[in-house]
Formats: sequence, structure tokens, C-alpha cells
Amino acid sequence: MAVTRDVILDLLPLYLSDEASPDSRALVKEHLENDPELARLATQWKDRLPEPPPAPVKPDAQAMAYQEARRQITNRVITLAAVIAIGTLMVAGTALMGAMWFLAR
Repeated sequence: MAVTRDVILDLLPLYLSDEASPDSRALVKEHLENDPELARLATQWKDRLPEPPPAPVKPDAQAMAYQEARRQITNRVITLAAVIAIGTLMVAGTALMGAMWFLAR
């Protein structure tokens, strides 16, 4: 059975993304050398291929990122609590001093 252009078109995306087997790559490459129109089309398609997805993150890296995020959140909560406590003490102290001044008159 002869390899038709439709078969090459089916294999072309795998060939362009470097995912085809060595035998399929050789077959497509040979066909592209004999079909300049399809070779031009393949060049245009190659320019339009999206970037490959990023490599998956290792589970250890995910755990470390989670722990770092928790540490930062904890630090922010503690800082916010301290600011609220100091602000409350300042307001209460100011109110107490005002009351003492008012009563001392």
C-alpha cells in the first residue's frame, strides 16, 4: 500500500511537534522532500505551533511552595494582629487619659 498525502497530513502534526517515531519522521521527511507544496505548508504550520507546556512541577517543589505560602500568611496574620492590638491599646490609653484629664478638672 502506498503512503498517501492524507496519511502524511495525519502524521504532520506529530512530525512538527517532534513527537513522531523515528520511522514516521523519516517517512514524512521523505514525502516533504518530494512535495514542495506540502513542505511550504509544513513550514507555515511550524511557525504557528504553540509553545510546549511547561514541565510538570515536582511534588517536593509543590510542598515547599505550600509551606512557604503558609509561613507568609502566618507572618501577615501575626503582624496584623499586633498592629490591631497596639492600635486598640493606643485608643484605650488615649481615652483613659482623656477621662482622667476630664475628671481632674
